[in-house]
Amino acid sequence: MHQDKPILGVALMLGFCIVAPVGDAVAKLLGESVPLGQVVLIRFAVQAAILIPLVLSSRRVWRVRGKIWWLILWRTCLHVAGITAMFTALKYLPLADAVAIAFVMPFFMLILGGLVLNEQVGPRRLSACAVGFLGTLLVVQPSFVSVGWPALLPVAVAAIFSLFMLATRQIAKETDPISLQAVSGVLAVLIVLPLLIFGSASGFAPLQIIRPDAFDWTLLLGIGVLGTIAHLLMTWSLRYAPAATLAPMQYLEIPFATLLGLVIFGDLPNPLAGLGIVIIMGAGLYVILRERAIARDLVATSAPPAAP
Repeated sequence: MHQDKPILGVALMLGFCIVAPVGDAVAKLLGESVPLGQVVLIRFAVQAAILIPLVLSSRRVWRVRGKIWWLILWRTCLHVAGITAMFTALKYLPLADAVAIAFVMPFFMLILGGLVLNEQVGPRRLSACAVGFLGTLLVVQPSFVSVGWPALLPVAVAAIFSLFMLATRQIAKETDPISLQAVSGVLAVLIVLPLLIFGSASGFAPLQIIRPDAFDWTLLLGIGVLGTIAHLLMTWSLRYAPAATLAPMQYLEIPFATLLGLVIFGDLPNPLAGLGIVIIMGAGLYVILRERAIARDLVATSAPPAAP
């Protein structure tokens, strides 16, 4: 049992908000020189190579029922699909725009929670979702004019990772998070590698296998390391601080992504997209704060009456 250490948890989440967009920036750099499938394969292979020794050295127990294995496989397929969609989007969109559009995920989670888990979703949170979607459209619109359908890929990323989070919630109590990610890395390699072999044989460009130069190898290894570190930082932050405390901080990812996009690629959201980003952040933060208030009210109403 870990004692809450909010300052440490906040520091770890801040680290995640910095590392995650750096990984996205590296993926954007690689999109110009290395086929997409190879980037995805090496990203998960590095994850497995880092975490499997960690699992073995710490003697973590891995015990799951048959149903959980199928959920883990489903979750891994969603992870591969989400990463692939995001890396594809980064080939076409400015870094800040892609990251900001993907932050429509909390709204998808809220709606799926109502539809799939029968959670109560009130009119105020639904209104915040509508406002958030409006902000998303403002960010998508200029990119859609420039690049067409790839501007919608971050929306697909948000939808996929919403399903990914639902699957994670169903298996979280049955698995150790580090072991889960280690096994997911292995499963992802087993899923992606046959696709690359088939793609190379068929001549499908995104699934070709090439021999990267030394610089590209550095970036490929870096993207796997950064992705693994980002996940560990988020996992560990949740061990030391409540999710309600950390959730609003995740929106710091957007300004960090904007800064990286400007410094590395010379990209800056235009005024319309900038307005949309502000609306997305505002609506998302409202949903998070509203969830926190509802949870606090539920705790208050379920507490036993004080002794006279």
